[in-house]
Amino acid sequence: MNDTTPGGKPNIRQVAAVAGVSHMTVSRVLNDHPNIKESTRKKVLEVIEQLNYRPNTAARALATQKNRRIGVMIESAREFGPLYTLRAVEDAARNAGYGVTSVPLSEHGALAAQDAVDYLISQGIDAVCVIAPRSSSVAALRKISLGVPTLVIKGSSDPNFLTVSVDQQLGAELVVDHLAQRGHRDVLHLAGPLDWLDARTRERAFHARARQWGFKERPIVVGDWSADFGYDFVRSMKRKPEYTAIFAANDSMALGLLHGFHDLGYEVPKDISVVGFDDIPTSRHTIPPLTTVRQDFDALGAKTVEVLTAAAEGHEIPQRTTVGIELIVRESTAPVGGIS
Repeated sequence: MNDTTPGGKPNIRQVAAVAGVSHMTVSRVLNDHPNIKESTRKKVLEVIEQLNYRPNTAARALATQKNRRIGVMIESAREFGPLYTLRAVEDAARNAGYGVTSVPLSEHGALAAQDAVDYLISQGIDAVCVIAPRSSSVAALRKISLGVPTLVIKGSSDPNFLTVSVDQQLGAELVVDHLAQRGHRDVLHLAGPLDWLDARTRERAFHARARQWGFKERPIVVGDWSADFGYDFVRSMKRKPEYTAIFAANDSMALGLLHGFHDLGYEVPKDISVVGFDDIPTSRHTIPPLTTVRQDFDALGAKTVEVLTAAAEGHEIPQRTTVGIELIVRESTAPVGGIS
């Protein structure tokens, strides 16, 4: 009997022979079967490590009727948040022994969503993660029966889906508290597109917290997430603003604000404080370095995969899960009147 695969790699029968057990016992260890003695489990795992054995995923799929594959539907993949979320899910899935098949989600409603679902189902996925930041995209998905556990990355709970998110509300509240504690009571919010779920959550949380601190009421400015929008907004100013700080709903718009204020001769934070959201890699290298809210995308990806794999394997899981968030204070914010 040949103890290796055609490529020279060890197979399950070779592992069984070296460990002195049956190949069915090795299979049960690989599938984390509960009725295996701990000493046997340990011995088999040691042999697997020794021989550098990698199980045949196709054979495992036939045996377990699971493909160990997560489908991801992603919209706006060029934007920082969706892109980093996808990368984090891919990394976490790989660490959990799952593959990922991703498909872009277009903006053409339920028909496009149905095409994406059909493609993923044809790939034999065990669960679906939806990175669809627009409320319209999530609404389109509610009209479709996916037939597998489905998780949407969004801040609020949803009766149709499992949800995991970074705590967007807390992030905005931390920004308001930070500015208020430095004496600011007149703050402009530069929001993201309000059909984006996270932009809407940040905008609502900002205004609710601002009212608690007694901030001056100001209409929001709705941006498009781009640095160009932030820059053009500042360059359109006819005079120095009355408000003492701007909270931009993402770092890209905040970087545009910094550039615009510099070109107009205003000094940040002496003349005005600026806060962003995301903590993109370049935000610590701006002049001045940007105060912002850090989203832990690695934790988001890990929790997403943890929930989806548990659901795919029939375990009980919470309907909604939230990942923590952190305010990163740098030099773009200061007490009213400048640096103290």
